[in-house]
Amino acid sequence: MVVFSSVIGYLLAPKVVRYDWGMIAVLFVAGMMVTGSANAINQVTEKDTDALMKRTAGRPVAAGRMSSAEGWAFAIIIGALGVGLLWYFFNGLSAGLALFSLFLYAFVYTPLKKVAAIAVLVGAFPGALPCLIGWAAGNDAVMPTVHGSKDWGGWVLFALQFLWQFPHFWAIAWLAHGDYSKAGFKLLPDQGGPTRYTALQTVIYALLLLPVGVLFYAIGLCGITSLVIVTLANLALLWQCIQLYRQGTAKEARRVMFGSYIYLPVVMLALVADKL
Repeated sequence: MVVFSSVIGYLLAPKVVRYDWGMIAVLFVAGMMVTGSANAINQVTEKDTDALMKRTAGRPVAAGRMSSAEGWAFAIIIGALGVGLLWYFFNGLSAGLALFSLFLYAFVYTPLKKVAAIAVLVGAFPGALPCLIGWAAGNDAVMPTVHGSKDWGGWVLFALQFLWQFPHFWAIAWLAHGDYSKAGFKLLPDQGGPTRYTALQTVIYALLLLPVGVLFYAIGLCGITSLVIVTLANLALLWQCIQLYRQGTAKEARRVMFGSYIYLPVVMLALVADKL
C-alpha cells in the first residue's frame, strides 16, 4: 500500500498527462526496493523482540533462517538499487525523499517504539512520504511551480495519508497490544492499554480527514465525483471509529483496521480516475 500510494502520487502530478506504463513499473519496483530495505533493517534490529511476538516470530532473521549480516546485506543492496533507480529514471528529489524516508523509518521510528507512543507520530512521516516521492517523480518538484494551486496536490495527498495512519495503526495496536507489550513496545496513546482514550484519538484523526478530503477539489486537482466518493469514505471511516469509541471491543477495532485498508485504495483510485 505504501508503494501504491507512491504510484498514485506520480499519476496525480499535473505534469503527468500520459501514462507511461514502463515508468510506472520502474517507480513501483524502486518503491518496493526502498520499502523492503526499510523493513529488512527493522527486522534485523528487532530480531530479539520479533522472536517474542507470535505475529513476527516467523520472520527470517528472528527465526534464525537468515543471519543479521545477510539481512543487512539484503537491506543495503536493495535500498541502494531502489534509490538509484529513482535518481536515474526520475530525479534527485524523489531519490532524496526516498532515502530520507528509509532513514526516518529504520533509524528513528523503529528504536522509538520502545520509548513512547510518540513513535507513531514520527512513523507517520515516512508512512506518508511515498505520496511526495511519487509526486516529485512526476512533477520534478514538491512546491508550486507552474500549475498554480494544483501543485499543492502532493502535500494534500501527504496530509491525507499522514492522518489516515493514526486510526489505521491504533486499530492494529489495539488488537496486537498483548504481543506489543511482551516486546516492550509503547505504541498506544494510553499506556494502560486499549481504552476509550485511544478510540477517541482515532475519532479525532478521522474527523481531520474530512476537510483534507475536500482540498483535492478546492485546489482544482480533481472533480466533483471524487469529492463525493472521498467524503463518503471519510464519513464511513469516522463512523467506524465512533463505534470503536462507543463499544470499545476488539471486534470494532478489527472493523476499523479492515475499513482503513479498504479506505485508502478506494480514495486514491477515485482521485486518479477523476483527475482534472
